[in-house]
Amino acid sequence: MTHTYKVTGMTCNGCRTGVEQKLNAVAGVEKAEVNLEREQAVITMNKHIATEAFQEALPAKYTIREQQGSQQAQPQNVFTTAASEKSKLEQLKPLFLIFAFISGAAVLLHKDDWNLREMMLDFMGLFYIVFSFFKLLDLRGFPQSFSMYDPLAKALPVYGKVYPFIELALGLCFLMRFQMTAALVITLVILGITTLGVTRTLLDKKAIQCACLGTALKLPMTEATFIENAIMIVMAVLMLLL
Repeated sequence: MTHTYKVTGMTCNGCRTGVEQKLNAVAGVEKAEVNLEREQAVITMNKHIATEAFQEALPAKYTIREQQGSQQAQPQNVFTTAASEKSKLEQLKPLFLIFAFISGAAVLLHKDDWNLREMMLDFMGLFYIVFSFFKLLDLRGFPQSFSMYDPLAKALPVYGKVYPFIELALGLCFLMRFQMTAALVITLVILGITTLGVTRTLLDKKAIQCACLGTALKLPMTEATFIENAIMIVMAVLMLLL
């Protein structure tokens, strides 16, 4: 059975992630998904669970109550219904636009010499700078979202807190051509770990938010996230071999 609940007290995506984790940990819950904008939780359970049990599982600043007529025959995915139903392509439009702008900038910087190696280095540098910017917009909420799929961030919470700064430092290294070998090796390590987590999430068909652009933009975890990381990993390997 699936019920929809009103959840108040959430102010950021970090709150949403925390509430979702607490609800999923309640005995009898098969799946809980929380939508920050709607202040809504859709919970699928294998037995009836009193609302009081959910309230006890949440910190005091949150209030949860069942919405009238909320029982559903089929579970809904509240992550894929923001203001209206959107296709994967529409939801990932910001990601595609950012990739297009970064690629265009990298090409234009070397339109005279068409040096492929330099283009790739600038692409990687701009990639890290832009993506770290979005993560830094919500330093409090990003670590929790990131830990939903990154194995290291889940095991070591402090890693999620410093990750945006690691990306920023790597971006500067690539753009300034500073300590290139170390930057490429670190890229392989951190993106390799993240890609492992992304792959597991996709295989498990979990509906979670991708934290690649922080929490400012609500992007679903899709194959595009895997491809994004794979491109950077391939470039890093090529740079080390060239």
